[in-house]
Amino acid sequence: MIHKGERGFTLIELLIAIVIAGLITGGITFAIMQILTINTRASNHMVAVRQVQQAGKEVSKDALQAQNVTRGVNQGFPLALNWTEWGTSYTHGIIYSLQGNGELQRQHYGNSTLDSTIVVAEYISSASFVQLPGAVAYDFTLTATVGDQSETRVYQVEPRPGS
Repeated sequence: MIHKGERGFTLIELLIAIVIAGLITGGITFAIMQILTINTRASNHMVAVRQVQQAGKEVSKDALQAQNVTRGVNQGFPLALNWTEWGTSYTHGIIYSLQGNGELQRQHYGNSTLDSTIVVAEYISSASFVQLPGAVAYDFTLTATVGDQSETRVYQVEPRPGS
């Protein structure tokens, strides 16, 4: 029952309340979408950083032991690294190759027999292994791209001294 002097909301007041609620809901939705986008971009960047670091660590480790370095015609790939273990006649051969799907693959040969094939890194969009002018050292440059995020690192590696 409505008493005299009491009245309900007018149509305009209801429409204004609905518009304000819609603006608040839209703002909250936009903020959540921004947080999700930032989180995805940060995650993609961290994956790219990890892939570049892993590849740099593995190639640098093998290159430091190498007595022979043979670079391929495609920016230094496939990259072949060979050495003989200290004090033995056991030979190691490593071949790094870039696959079409962005994987950096490592094959290990022990005394000319294939022992293992592993994927060292994924999402590699470019890589090069270039000898520095007038030096024994090499620049190993690689870029990993995940989504719209990429990371590039340059590692300077030098084969085993006296090789």
